[in-house]
Amino acid sequence: MKFNKILLAAAMTSVLAVSTSSCSDDYAELNQNPSNVSKADPKGLMTQAILEFQPNDYLLWWYNVNYLTRWTQMTCPTGSFTESFTEMAENGGQGGQYIATLRYRNEIKAAIDNSGEEQYRGYEAACTILTVYLGLFDSDVYGALPYTEACRYKTDGILVPKYDMVKDLYDTWLGELDNCITVLQNKDLDSNASQDPAYQGDWSKWARLANSLKLKIAVRLLAQDKSRALAIAKAVAESPAGYIDNLDQDFRFAKATKVNTGNSDYVYGTGNGLSSPGLSANVAKFMLGSLDPRVRFIYTKNSYNSKVVQGFIDANKFDDLPTCVKEVVVRDEDGNFKEWGGLGEPWVRYNGLPVVMDGSIKEEYNEYFNYGTRYNLTVGETTKSYYPFSTMSEEMRRGRVDFTVPTVGSTVIQDTDDNPLYTMYLTAAEVNLYLAEFKALGASLPQSAEYYYNRGVRFSVETYDALAAANKIPYYGTTYDYDANEKVIDLQAGEIDAMMATENVKLTGSAAEQLEKIYLQELIHFSLMPDDQFVTARRSGYPKIGSTLLPMIKFAEVNLEAIPRRFEIGSISPTDKMKDVKAEAYKQQGFNTLGTGHSGGAFNNSSSALNTERVWQDIPAPQWGTPAN
Repeated sequence: MKFNKILLAAAMTSVLAVSTSSCSDDYAELNQNPSNVSKADPKGLMTQAILEFQPNDYLLWWYNVNYLTRWTQMTCPTGSFTESFTEMAENGGQGGQYIATLRYRNEIKAAIDNSGEEQYRGYEAACTILTVYLGLFDSDVYGALPYTEACRYKTDGILVPKYDMVKDLYDTWLGELDNCITVLQNKDLDSNASQDPAYQGDWSKWARLANSLKLKIAVRLLAQDKSRALAIAKAVAESPAGYIDNLDQDFRFAKATKVNTGNSDYVYGTGNGLSSPGLSANVAKFMLGSLDPRVRFIYTKNSYNSKVVQGFIDANKFDDLPTCVKEVVVRDEDGNFKEWGGLGEPWVRYNGLPVVMDGSIKEEYNEYFNYGTRYNLTVGETTKSYYPFSTMSEEMRRGRVDFTVPTVGSTVIQDTDDNPLYTMYLTAAEVNLYLAEFKALGASLPQSAEYYYNRGVRFSVETYDALAAANKIPYYGTTYDYDANEKVIDLQAGEIDAMMATENVKLTGSAAEQLEKIYLQELIHFSLMPDDQFVTARRSGYPKIGSTLLPMIKFAEVNLEAIPRRFEIGSISPTDKMKDVKAEAYKQQGFNTLGTGHSGGAFNNSSSALNTERVWQDIPAPQWGTPAN
């Protein structure tokens, strides 16, 4: 599947005949055939926009997560870093997501403009907020987008919409969000809790979301216009609309909890398997050194529970166990498993992969990367493989996953339940961490950087715990009654306080050291939001080369300038109705090389087009691993 920058010619040409669309439940109540309904239903259209709102879809979790997180070294490829480090063999999931909600916003707006039913403006505002969010997401790695003229063929006859440059998009979006905040404060707005899976018709929370979303724009403006970014942060903090500042206000929800008819992906997320990059040894060291409970929610336990370890002992294969397992096993006088050493369960079950080039072909790293056959154990007629490292938890990203408990021999224990997928999009944690960053950079805000930072980190842990509980990920609330030494991964009393007291997390040190801690907490928080994690690393220069906290490793084999900072753009088809508009947009952005040939080929250490020809918001930002502060 090969995606051009804007895969939308058809979408922008045919736009959408949504005026005949709404929710099946509404049509059942109206006792009408949907095809016979000619009047747009704003609340039903908003519901459909929420269902189609998808910044983290299957394609991103299958393709893009592998690029975004390995370029920043926030995860490690399970086959180690190789010559493919700077490649994009495929890409997907970004570039045109905003169109899905923009078409509904435009349809609702046209319906209200024609009818004069101003009480429905809340639904238009909600769709606008969703669209701005996705527009940011799409422009992060592709730059300019058709926006102000997009999806307007039906209402205005625009067949070939112009591209809006990123600077202009930010201006447009900030203006739209301000307008949404004003609209959503109207007490006469119609609302319908059953049609709003996000906030149950609470327009005050939608207003907080709009105000908070301005911070996502502001941090992207820091490199280009710091003074304006700081001013936006001040306005957000002082706005009477408020901002997202507790878990009840989080933009975090399941789109649906029961399948009646239609697309079950709305309930469970994708039914397809997803890529699950490995936990990086550097991230593991930082998080375990911080006693950070989020490592248990973001990543999986390894395969080595105490009964598996004992199985290897019984087979006289203890010495064959991975070093990271052996060093935390305490044996009794007979050589059998006695207890876990180190931090104990569940902490000892989270192991990272070394951040090295070509580890899979280097003997000293063989035990980490040649795990497929190295750690087999045969008991009776049953042979099983066991994995020494942790990967991203798939059940935090889709609800239809069968989990098999690591067991010895013929015993099989599985969790095959399907669970509605709960996802976070914008949270109190993110907002407070942004405010901490802005305060540290000199913004005039009511509270100290430490105040916002402490709230942000605490909220992040609590949000991840809530998501893990809602998504019923493995070992949350259960040990499956197999291993007496197994511990649940649930957040325990006092764990956040213990984490906040560690030197890794406590906001102390010089101004530069405090900023690093703020950025690292943003990066950890964005583990389930790889686009935002990528943007944070790109704009800040963290992780930092040589850091004593969480370093980026400068590979001798790779120039920093070879690591991409945007996604490639496919060649323009000569039959594309948008070809001239696209070509001009790419020229305006300085994209002389679209990236064609960079992906899928042999590693090219001198290939720097996707690093030097940057999207506007990234042009003045520091090089990877080299923060300005």
